[in-house]
Amino acid sequence: MYTCSLERMKDKISTMSKFGDAGHGGITRYSLSEAAISARNEFIKRMKAIGATIEIDDVANIYATIEGSDKDAKRIVMASHCDSVKNGGNYDGILGVMSAMEVLETVVENNIPHKHPLTAMIWTNEEGSLYPPAMMCSGIVCYDYLPEDIRCKFRYEDMMASKSILDNKSTFGEALEKSGFKGDKKYRLNPEKYLYMFETHIEQGPILEDAGNDIGVVDCVLGMFNYRLKFYGQTTHAGTFPMPKRKDAFLAASEALVYLHEEIDKLGYPELVYTTGEVVCHPCVHTCVPDYFDFSFDARHEKPEVLAKVLEIVKSCAGKTWAGCTCEVEKAWNRDTVYWDKKLVSYVKEAAEECGVSHQYIHSGAGHDAQFASYMLPTTMIFVQSKDGLSHCEPEYSKPEHCTEGATVMLNAVLKADAE
Repeated sequence: MYTCSLERMKDKISTMSKFGDAGHGGITRYSLSEAAISARNEFIKRMKAIGATIEIDDVANIYATIEGSDKDAKRIVMASHCDSVKNGGNYDGILGVMSAMEVLETVVENNIPHKHPLTAMIWTNEEGSLYPPAMMCSGIVCYDYLPEDIRCKFRYEDMMASKSILDNKSTFGEALEKSGFKGDKKYRLNPEKYLYMFETHIEQGPILEDAGNDIGVVDCVLGMFNYRLKFYGQTTHAGTFPMPKRKDAFLAASEALVYLHEEIDKLGYPELVYTTGEVVCHPCVHTCVPDYFDFSFDARHEKPEVLAKVLEIVKSCAGKTWAGCTCEVEKAWNRDTVYWDKKLVSYVKEAAEECGVSHQYIHSGAGHDAQFASYMLPTTMIFVQSKDGLSHCEPEYSKPEHCTEGATVMLNAVLKADAE
């Protein structure tokens, strides 16, 4: 059993937190921004210092590899992302990068024998915060292996044309050309060269902390669906039109949302989560009754039969009149539950036990690049406890000790995979 360095992990956290410092304890580090490029350069500098070979593919994914004793063996890769959401935290994504770096540094420092080449990898544009969609470059690289209903959303030409949310003009393709990180397609992750993938990530929820466990042995990414509920009424003057005669689309949507919560809660599935996080109102003028309102509805659960029951309730909204308004229900997208490779999950569990780290099995409710990679390679994930369960915000925090434990568990799980 080998142990990663707490002091080295603290140093990486401190250094990476400077790139995109938002001034309030968190960061804004959009993909291929100046801050992201600084983080990438720091990664390359530290990896070169231990003798790693650097490769960059055509969508700026970076691969740092140390050789193993078998020159013909496939690589074992550890990957995550270094971009963030706006005013995000210092751990989401980048912890996985730092953990992969720490594994390679520990292997080199201790001259740990290993047969397979080991690779630390940075995925480009996981968040999609500046150039949508999320998980863009894992979608591009894994394109040929993805189910059709996912693959169609990641056509290379469409991704290169993705426009910045800031100016709705500049594109991801232009940013890629300007970044200096557009490499060669031949370096892309592929099953001919790579054997397994691991990703360490913060939990982004309170389950581990509430249970008193430091590490999560992740077994799957939950299935989900996202629908839009659209309500149609009639605009009129806010001061002159009587209340009983109104067709207020905002009020209609509010009634429907309360209905959804009440009916879905009756199903009695405590692990089910559902969210309305995006709304559109028209004309959105304080002197006008809204004639149009729509909201997103996102539901997540492991079992498809549970999601089917939720979806039945969501679709039932279209057959009702709400505050005098009509309703349409429209599918945005969905995904099935993605299960991690059972053998790799067992390696993580065994490593946590042997390292004496408190742990438990856990699902991932959030999407990750690893789920796309899992269609190409056997893949698994490791979660690190998140303080108060907070993520995608500036108070996001994981203790350095827990971060180091996560890296230590990944190191020993990787060595188990290497020893097959």
